[in-house]
Amino acid sequence: MKAIQLERYGGPEVLQLVKIDKPDVGNRDVLVEIKAIGVNYADVARREGKYVVPTPLPFIPGAEVAGVIKEVGKDVKRFKPGMRVVSLIESAGYSEYAAIPEMTLAPIPDGVEYRDAVALPLQGQTAYHILKTMGRLEKGETVLVHAAAGGVGAIAVQLAKLFGAGKVIATASSEEKLAHAKNMGADHLVNYTEVGWESKVRELTDGKGVDVALEMVGGDIFRKTLKCLAPFGRMVVFGAASGERSPMDAGELMQRNQSVVGFFLPQIMKNYEVYQNSFKELLDYVRNGDLQLTIGGTFDLEEAAEAQRLLQGRKTMGKLVLTTSYKTES
Repeated sequence: MKAIQLERYGGPEVLQLVKIDKPDVGNRDVLVEIKAIGVNYADVARREGKYVVPTPLPFIPGAEVAGVIKEVGKDVKRFKPGMRVVSLIESAGYSEYAAIPEMTLAPIPDGVEYRDAVALPLQGQTAYHILKTMGRLEKGETVLVHAAAGGVGAIAVQLAKLFGAGKVIATASSEEKLAHAKNMGADHLVNYTEVGWESKVRELTDGKGVDVALEMVGGDIFRKTLKCLAPFGRMVVFGAASGERSPMDAGELMQRNQSVVGFFLPQIMKNYEVYQNSFKELLDYVRNGDLQLTIGGTFDLEEAAEAQRLLQGRKTMGKLVLTTSYKTES
């Protein structure tokens, strides 16, 4: 089969198309013929050797895959050949086939395409659990979503409204991206490249601040976002894209009964029931038309380097997807 592999860390050019054997299928695994693959910043971090856990070489990146089951292990009970499935895996998604543990799979309902399903395992689940599980969003509360035109952000804006948020404030770096966030349902728009954006956020809440804030940049953005929190507000941290440290004064949190909460999706995946229920809910939202997924571009598997280059350069909006023998039938 074809796969994209890196043998050294570096820029997009280290991603090479190779031919390797199909993976062996364990007793509790299924062999999936991959149709669509999600492209994520985690893939970039893997390629650069900067991911939160070590990346052994040689390495095949790719954590989000959707496709059709071709073979099942002898102890697999819930899935059969021919079923359409989507999954979040640790690695090896940039390929034509993958052996995937049964416990990580979710069936794709009729009416949902592969490229839409593959936008959910990482970014959809992240947005869902940041808001509901870690942010404990309650009806009527105000939510601040940074990078609201991105993969997580665009989904988070919509889910916040579906979960009952009273007001969603979206930030982005350009008028085009802010317009996209508005189309996703954001109530107020703020350009975070402008000086004093945090003051504008507070003005939009009549000085109170936001109840839940989503933060994944770190450094100066972290510190300014903290200033946007209301009393009893929760800031959920799910990344550090700037690479900068985010020091804070615990005393300030105490004075306003505020919380800073960390989020790491693999911990959610350890709870099978929670993980599967949220997956089903997200897929149902898509099938019913309640959740709109923005596909920022589709690329052949062989174009993985270009897809990562565009993602890293912040030249796109929405989800980037690699395809193998992708067809639009659902």
